[in-house]
Amino acid sequence: MNDKIWVILLLVLLIPLKVYSDYMEPTEIHMERAIVLEVEEGENIEEIEGLLGQVQYVKLQILSGKFKGQIFEVENNLSNNMAYDIVVKEGDRVIVGIEEYEEDFVEVYITDYARQSYVFYLLALFILLILAIGRGKGLKAILTLGITIFIIVKILLPLMLKGINPIPISVLAAIVITIITILFIAGINTKSISAIIGTCSGVIIAGIIAYFVGSQVRLTGLSSEEATMLMFIPQRVDFDFRGLLFSGIILGALGAIMDVGMSIASSIEEIHNANKSFTRKELFNSGMNVGRDIMGTMTNTLILAYTGSSIPLLLLFMAYETSMIKVINLDIIATEIVRSLSGSIGLVLTIPLTALVSTFLIKRENSKKEGF
Repeated sequence: MNDKIWVILLLVLLIPLKVYSDYMEPTEIHMERAIVLEVEEGENIEEIEGLLGQVQYVKLQILSGKFKGQIFEVENNLSNNMAYDIVVKEGDRVIVGIEEYEEDFVEVYITDYARQSYVFYLLALFILLILAIGRGKGLKAILTLGITIFIIVKILLPLMLKGINPIPISVLAAIVITIITILFIAGINTKSISAIIGTCSGVIIAGIIAYFVGSQVRLTGLSSEEATMLMFIPQRVDFDFRGLLFSGIILGALGAIMDVGMSIASSIEEIHNANKSFTRKELFNSGMNVGRDIMGTMTNTLILAYTGSSIPLLLLFMAYETSMIKVINLDIIATEIVRSLSGSIGLVLTIPLTALVSTFLIKRENSKKEGF
């Protein structure tokens, strides 16, 4: 009898160890590039709730990292869902996850297609075209783009990840990016100062409008799946999601507003250089005329950019004949409307602001020269 009790106790102790071993945590996880050598199509398999899936038996060779050159055979399970399936064929380049466990056990699985090659080709074409057409100024444009990316990726985003209020740091980042970009490309002169003042004013106005209207219509900042996922990150940051939304609006409008500010300031300077007898009012009106031509196309740029990113959602509403009242009042749609309209309002107001500042500074500089 005692022997039976000891056997039962031993089994009770060993079974949890066996279960634990089946769910071991990997000691290391790598993401590496690989090339598909062979693919064998398996039979259809029945998945959860009777849905049919398929399996591919894939032989692939690792192209990077610790396991470079090694060949693995993996099962690539498909669910007949285009959104999630990664269907591969011989010669495809893919990204694989490699999980290392104790006792030299390795598990390999396909995570995605390798897309970076053509992304880099497109980037190289972009840089070559800027250099070929812009030459010296093209090089400056590339450098300022690099600085902008650095400010966003290495300064702005890490500060946000620490839970710092995103609105003031986004405004500050927008001002710094504007100053660096314009001064680097156009130098320190009246035109640059006018463009900087006009651009910063337009961006701040866009942010204020977005914040006020967003607060009134109770935008949550959680309309996207990515924003919702931020609630569960391991850092456990207490994000101000509405602040993140307005930060995105400020940065999203910055490029177009900067373009308008620089165009107006340049136009007024050229007009003044061509005819220095123009009065302040005539210069201002000339700048406004140029701005009116720019306004239509640049406003369309912002509206179409935001609309283009929402085409699948708009098609979904159309397919299900959702009522317009319901559509407009949805958080995700109201967010996009506030985003596009506040940016466009900031852009439109940049025109008279830049024209006013540019006219004032140019005439003041001209008066000083004549007085001297």
